[in-house]
Amino acid sequence: MTTIEQLERDVWPDPGREATSLVRRCVELRRKPLAEFTVEDLRIMLGQEIGVPALLPLALQILLRDPLAEGDYYPGDLLANVLRLPESAWSGRRAERERLRSVLAELVAGRPFSDSDLDPWEPDRHLRDAIVRFLGR
Repeated sequence: MTTIEQLERDVWPDPGREATSLVRRCVELRRKPLAEFTVEDLRIMLGQEIGVPALLPLALQILLRDPLAEGDYYPGDLLANVLRLPESAWSGRRAERERLRSVLAELVAGRPFSDSDLDPWEPDRHLRDAIVRFLGR
C-alpha cells in the first residue's frame, strides 16, 4: 500500500515531544496508506498543503459525489481546504477542476444566496464566499 512518503521518496523524521499535535498527526498521515485515508485525513493534509499531488485526486473523488463531505468540523470542511489550495495545485487538472466547478455551480443554484436572516448559507458564509471565488476563477 502506497504512502505519501513512498510517493515523494522523502521520509520525515519522527517529531519530538515538543512538536504540536498537528505536526505529529501530519507525520503520521504521511506514513498511512493512501487507500485508508478518511475525509478528515484529507482535510488535515490538504489544509497543510502536504502531499497535494497525491491527495487532491482522492479529495476530488469524494467532493464530486458529496461537495459538503465532512471531516471533524463542519459540512464542507474538506471543500474549504481544497478551495484554499494555490493555483499551482490545479496544474494538469483542468478536467477535474471543471467537473468540480460544475458540481459547485449546481450546489450554489440549489442554495440561493441572500442577505436576509433566512440565508440558507448561514453560518457557512466563508465557505460560500470561497465557492464564489472558485467559480469566478
